[in-house]
Amino acid sequence: MASKRYASPDRERCVSCGACVRECPRTAIQIWRGCWAVIDRELCVGCGRCAKACPADCIALREREATE
Repeated sequence: MASKRYASPDRERCVSCGACVRECPRTAIQIWRGCWAVIDRELCVGCGRCAKACPADCIALREREATE
């Protein structure tokens, strides 16, 4: 069963520190070109570990659409 949530980073506030990448149990996060975090929604289970680890507090957990 797919998770009802997914992590969504704010790329304007991301400091590309990699804390979220290290914390993700599903390797769903990458730092894109050294600039900001990108999350693969297919892999993300919405656990929130990345959001808790983020020093810039730029990752929010969002509800998935019914079609996702």
